[in-house]
Amino acid sequence: MRARLGGFWTALRDVYPTPREQRCWVHKTANVTGALPLSLREKAKADLQDIWMAETKKEANAAFDLFMETYGLKYERAVARLVKDRDVLLTFYDFPAEHWKHIRTTNPIESVFATVRNRTRKTKGCLNRKTALAMVFRLMMSAKKKWRKISGPNRLPEVIQGIAFKDGIRQRQNAA
Repeated sequence: MRARLGGFWTALRDVYPTPREQRCWVHKTANVTGALPLSLREKAKADLQDIWMAETKKEANAAFDLFMETYGLKYERAVARLVKDRDVLLTFYDFPAEHWKHIRTTNPIESVFATVRNRTRKTKGCLNRKTALAMVFRLMMSAKKKWRKISGPNRLPEVIQGIAFKDGIRQRQNAA
């Protein structure tokens, strides 16, 4: 994930110096279960889901610890893949609960760009810069018709202002 979005994070940090990073649970689940025997993958997938579907960060950490305890002795490699990204996998708990379903995975973003990437790969060398940009623009406008609207758009100004959220709930600001 980081390799593919490396340029994205660099550009984002140029505009916003301290963005919070959330790793994709769909990709992490595939990465972790890929290091397990086939017979354990469905159970491990359900155990991983217990982490990212937990109501609170405390419950998620408990489920995380249980996963490590359950699989750690026999499947160190799988657990190591999960543990290395623990903090950035649980970042979403510091954002409005309405946004969680949008920020736990990068699949919606990647599916849009996969279409663009496939089309531009097939036409490589056939287009000049201007026509390539026009084609990409048209592909994005077409994909936009299928995008799901963000849940809780009224929460975006709070996020931009840096208002604190804990377990998806806005925290009261102390008067100074």
